[in-house]
Amino acid sequence: MKKYLIVFLLLTLNFSFGQSRTFNLEWNGSRVMATESSSIEVPSFNKESLSYSYENGLKYVAFWNTDAAIDESSISITNLQTSSIRSSELKDLKPNSIPSGVSFKIRNSQARERRGVYVEFAPIFRENGILKRVDQLSITYQNRQSSQSRSTVAISNSVLNQGTWRKFYVDTTGVFKLTKSFLNDIGVNTNVDPRTIKIYGQGGRMLPLLNSEPYPFDLTENAIKFVGEEDGVFDNNDYILMYAEGPRGFNEESNTHNNIFTDKAYYYVHVGSGFGKRIQSYVEPTGPSTLTINSFHELQYYEVDEYNLARLGRRWFGDRFDFDSDKVFEFEFPRIITSEPVDVEIHAAAVGEVNTSMSVRINNADVDVFYFDPIDDPILADDDFFSGEINLSSSQVSVALSFDNSGNPSSIGYLDYISIEAESELEYIGNQFLFLNKDLALESGVGTYEISNAADVDEVWDVTDRFNTTSINNVDSNNLLSFKTQLGEVRRFQVVDFNDTYEPKRDGNNNVLNQNLKGTLLQDEQGEFQPLDYLIVTREDMLNQAERLAQINRDQYGLTVKVVLIDQIYNEFSSGNQDVGAIRNLVRYLYDNVPNPDEKIKYLCMFGDASYDYKDRISNNTNIVPSWHSYNSFSLSGSFVADDFFGMMDPDEGTMVPSDQLDLAVGRILADTPQRAKELVDKIESYYAPEAYGNWRNNFITISDDVDEPWETILQSTTDDIGNLVSSSKPFVNVIKIHSDAYTQESSAGGQRYPDVNKAIFDAMEVGALVVNYFGHGGEDGLARERIWDKNNVQELNNSCKLPCFVTVTCEYTKFDNPNRPTAGEFLYWNRDGGAISLITTTRQIFVSVGVAVNVILENYLFALGSNEYPSMAEALRLTKNDPAISGIEQRRLIFYIGDPAMKPAFAKPEVRLTRINGVPVTEETPVLNALGYATIEGEVVDENGNLLSDYNGVLTGTVYDKQIDRSTLANDGTTSQNGQLIVLDFVTQGEAIFRGQATINNGQFSLDFIVPRDITIPVGNGKVSLYAKSDSPLEDHSGSDSTVRIGGLNENAAEDNQGPLISLFMNDESFVSGGITNQQPTLLAKLSDENGINTASGIGHDILAILDGDETNPFKLNDYYVAEVDDYSQGELSYQLRDLEPGLHTLTLRAWDVYNNSSLAEIQFVVFDDNEVLVVENVLNYPNPFVNYTEFWFNHNSSDLLDVSIQIFTVSGKLVKTINGQTSGGGKNGNSVSRDLVWDGRDDFGDRIGKGVYVYKLKVHSPQLNKTVEKFQKLVIL
Repeated sequence: MKKYLIVFLLLTLNFSFGQSRTFNLEWNGSRVMATESSSIEVPSFNKESLSYSYENGLKYVAFWNTDAAIDESSISITNLQTSSIRSSELKDLKPNSIPSGVSFKIRNSQARERRGVYVEFAPIFRENGILKRVDQLSITYQNRQSSQSRSTVAISNSVLNQGTWRKFYVDTTGVFKLTKSFLNDIGVNTNVDPRTIKIYGQGGRMLPLLNSEPYPFDLTENAIKFVGEEDGVFDNNDYILMYAEGPRGFNEESNTHNNIFTDKAYYYVHVGSGFGKRIQSYVEPTGPSTLTINSFHELQYYEVDEYNLARLGRRWFGDRFDFDSDKVFEFEFPRIITSEPVDVEIHAAAVGEVNTSMSVRINNADVDVFYFDPIDDPILADDDFFSGEINLSSSQVSVALSFDNSGNPSSIGYLDYISIEAESELEYIGNQFLFLNKDLALESGVGTYEISNAADVDEVWDVTDRFNTTSINNVDSNNLLSFKTQLGEVRRFQVVDFNDTYEPKRDGNNNVLNQNLKGTLLQDEQGEFQPLDYLIVTREDMLNQAERLAQINRDQYGLTVKVVLIDQIYNEFSSGNQDVGAIRNLVRYLYDNVPNPDEKIKYLCMFGDASYDYKDRISNNTNIVPSWHSYNSFSLSGSFVADDFFGMMDPDEGTMVPSDQLDLAVGRILADTPQRAKELVDKIESYYAPEAYGNWRNNFITISDDVDEPWETILQSTTDDIGNLVSSSKPFVNVIKIHSDAYTQESSAGGQRYPDVNKAIFDAMEVGALVVNYFGHGGEDGLARERIWDKNNVQELNNSCKLPCFVTVTCEYTKFDNPNRPTAGEFLYWNRDGGAISLITTTRQIFVSVGVAVNVILENYLFALGSNEYPSMAEALRLTKNDPAISGIEQRRLIFYIGDPAMKPAFAKPEVRLTRINGVPVTEETPVLNALGYATIEGEVVDENGNLLSDYNGVLTGTVYDKQIDRSTLANDGTTSQNGQLIVLDFVTQGEAIFRGQATINNGQFSLDFIVPRDITIPVGNGKVSLYAKSDSPLEDHSGSDSTVRIGGLNENAAEDNQGPLISLFMNDESFVSGGITNQQPTLLAKLSDENGINTASGIGHDILAILDGDETNPFKLNDYYVAEVDDYSQGELSYQLRDLEPGLHTLTLRAWDVYNNSSLAEIQFVVFDDNEVLVVENVLNYPNPFVNYTEFWFNHNSSDLLDVSIQIFTVSGKLVKTINGQTSGGGKNGNSVSRDLVWDGRDDFGDRIGKGVYVYKLKVHSPQLNKTVEKFQKLVIL
């Protein structure tokens, strides 16, 4: 357990000299701590130091960086100033959460090479029954003379590196007998000298969470007793006796008797390479015995793990108290000393809508009553416990538990465990047993154990050091077996009867392949030392995809990456048992064994899904690469799942207290199947593909929730501030602000909704953005109470190759550890056709105040404000969590990175800059761009130092924006502030795009021409030019912007233009013919041309609008989807995906305007097939028709599979004259493939030309994949 210095300030204050620190608390009324489902009002002080949780109450926290570690024992309180506080000022704080004194905690903290100090204390306390608050507190302290040594081991080879290995398992603790036949069954060669047989393993203990707690970093050989090995031959009657530890035994860190990860404890058998370790004789301590010990502390417990009450955390419960509300649990201690009290501990919990209770009776005597509060989100269960002494008069212990549901049948009680420890006589009663006496730790000198009735005892083993067991022989079968032991410590002994042993067990596959993670992960192919940048941990069935990811990172970033299998980690680091500590210990081994701080491992990828169930007790479980779960298992705001655990390397870290700091950037690929793994790596690969390069990389979308309650104004203002901060610090970034409350709220049967916000998010996402940030309410099903973006929406996205990092500091958006409740975040990440490339997201309910702090700090790192060196997205989150402003706040653990931890956001390099506007250098006063005026913008691509890249050739995409627009939210919910005023946010958005076109870049220079639309706002002001350059050889991109361009006024000499643009419409691709078939999500393609260009400036009534089936109330605004051709502003195209269309005939009209505000209208019809309809064939024809000696047979179909096609040609009287067979392939997912693969020369089956005239043909199309056939008839004419 972690050790804190706790100073109770009710004691006399100490004074000393050294460094000092003063904490001033600026009390300022109260603040609301709110999550998605609850809110609580607490006294308020400095917001950066306020920490609150339902479990721990109100705390003052602080963190500061230091050059050296402090001596925690040197802390002295030199000043404490307090003032009284009224009980009414506590607001919603529970009185029982107020401590009777200020408890002061201080800890050293470290993140890689940066040191810091963490402080925590209770700002409100009781003194002699009077409530007080801390106004100022000062401390002094000394630096520590030397740093704490690290506990990992030097680089070495694993014992599994060579030789033949087999494994078996045990499920309990004690003496096991391994026979020759058992060893043969698991594949051990017994035709060897038995003295060379060795057994390795650590047993079934859980690995310590705390890094500084010692634990073997490789399989450890166990001392065994081999009966009959002396002759060097393994005879049939020879056997092995060994002490083995099973997966049960009390673990203080998790407060459980059961290993939470496994029900099996593995051991390994190895043959050869010298004689094995054998049990040696026990060496008694010298000196006279001063104490006779003839009793021991006997522990019995009952604990079953079947139910995780809230599907959170690592606590599991057993017996349910529902219909059967009374249960009795029997224990027997046949050797009990009734004159000594018995220690009893009972833990239970309940889930109920009302107050409930559970009575505890032991041997018919009332002992205690547990009281459980009703559940109240975010607390989903409540627990209680009894720990105390009772007196017994017999060896029987009957524990009766009776649950009272207070008349509410939906309330259910659960038992965690019953633990009873009695003092018993040290007597052998026919069964092997383990004994220890805790009281001896308080004694000194030498004592003598005496075991009575020991005639059948063969030996007693000292198993205190489980790897080096020693033996005391009962040579003469004495009835009283005695031996001396050292006092002052608690030693463990095992009574051994050769006729009473346990049998080991085996799995189906007991073979263990050679492996050597420790010896090879820090080596290159030549066996030389090589630091590792990046480690990927996965399961064997996902190995190929993990290797693909490794290669991507080698190619993209030049990283040294290695992939390891999770079972290999368990073999070397946790004796084959699943344990999250094994993964962490491997990473620590790699981290500590690289001396250069800059070369230490930086990235860790957990390649596979995870679950709250480590043991596959639930259906559809996805515990592929496990994550760490908190002991708190009831609270949606206090419990958390965290991969941070695997990235904390320092000795004092591991238990996930607030002071623990991240040393590695950790990410998780949420793959639940090998196919999903492939799809996710495909997406990652596409992120770097040439087609992913585009000006969407200049975009940043911010989305805010509306204001339902007065305190929620911070959701809007924080989001807006983030957008403003990024746009001012990184001018090349185009910030698209979607404030929900700036759109009209509508009522529906399901509640209030924002359909235009939903559409705005769709449009912005499909146009593309590098980062999307939502701040507001949310949950597993989507964003905001008004459901502005739900789990169905994210699955409909088709933004392939325009994949953002999606930031959602909201509640439970990606609570991925419940396999039976997929979340919106997971669906967004899993979307094969788009969605998100990564998520910085929450897995539990987070307080809004924490979200505000995290959001602001995160954007500083994610956008590398003040720098052009962008960290990976996971590294940005690591830096955020370690930032002093929030590094003491425990809820930062709720924020998770989903994705490749080494992936950097695809920001283009700097820089592209303007050089001339209409021929005038930008260093001078440039001409104003007037409406209907001809504009020429010239520029160049330069490096960071402003030097022209004269060998740069490619294409520039330029977007010219009108002046910024002042807007206000609409106060849809009528929420008012304390002074009664409507809460309205005034904000500024980027101006409308008046032109979006492309130009050729030659030798680093470009020129972009266009006609300024009539629809600009006439007053002259500064607009913005956003520039994006892409080069194909080498593949790279650059970006830039200019906000000095002036726009406004009207060109009075503009030429006349009264003609609208030309419009050509298609569905899915340009081979489409109006009336053809499509899928239910077809893509509209529109080609537009006009001598003066197309208007995208969004003048009133002058948008590019598509109307589907005459529904003019729900038009599609397509301005942002249009882009002009390269070097030609007069023509361009747009593409836009329609969604969820009903099967049947649809008509779409599109109206577009030129820059002179002349419009044109075009129409297209298409037939949507039902996705559930397996095969559709339409538009059957032959061309040319009529023909002489050549024709092609054409038809449309909706299949993406290979199809068998047959055409039979008949005379009008029905005589078959020709049969043509062939195949045609599908065209993809769009549901509109055109086949023209079958041709005919007009001859019959015998090769003779047939007569002129009219013929009938039957087209037969068969899908072998779907086993469906479609037939169509048509006519043809031969001339």
